[in-house]
Amino acid sequence: MPSASASDADRDRIADILREALAEGRLDPEEHAERIDAVYRAKTVGELDPLVRDLPGAAEAGRAPAPAPGRGDLGPRGPRALPASDNLMAVFGGATRKGRWRVRRTTNAFALFGGVEIDLTEALFEHREIVINVCAVFGGVEIKVPENVTVSGDGGGIFGGFDIKTFESPDPDAPAIVVRGFTLFGGAEVKRKRGKRLKNLRSY
Repeated sequence: MPSASASDADRDRIADILREALAEGRLDPEEHAERIDAVYRAKTVGELDPLVRDLPGAAEAGRAPAPAPGRGDLGPRGPRALPASDNLMAVFGGATRKGRWRVRRTTNAFALFGGVEIDLTEALFEHREIVINVCAVFGGVEIKVPENVTVSGDGGGIFGGFDIKTFESPDPDAPAIVVRGFTLFGGAEVKRKRGKRLKNLRSY
């Protein structure tokens, strides 16, 4: 029987296991980068399973958590059909997301000898909190955000930079952007763009 097609949620669960394995020292940065690259190239669940078979948490990788209801999931016309995550990958090249686009709950950015640009200054926020997972190996990820959103970071750099400065919006209803991940001989940076502000902070 052919293996089922891999969804964005399937890839996200595998990426989470690999990220934990890197943090615990079970994988070195080079091996982690190779497996992450394979995750976002995988077309079927059968291609994903071997990537974490030797790691703790592999047994839970195939089970999707039930989505929790929340006002961030609903719009004026009911539940939205957008996938939960957005994947940007730059390998010896570039990847960009900018202009007027709907930000998903999770964005995964992977740069290997390349660059990823994520511009949120004109984006539509539909969730109270969004998470951007960053992995940059000999590459870079640049994230541009409006002046009036909350920003926080959780990660670090090995022979590289992880320049995520925390900023707390004075408006408690402003969207929160959480940047997580690591860089190896690369960089990740968040830039607050002067003059760019979300007009409706309660649109999600």
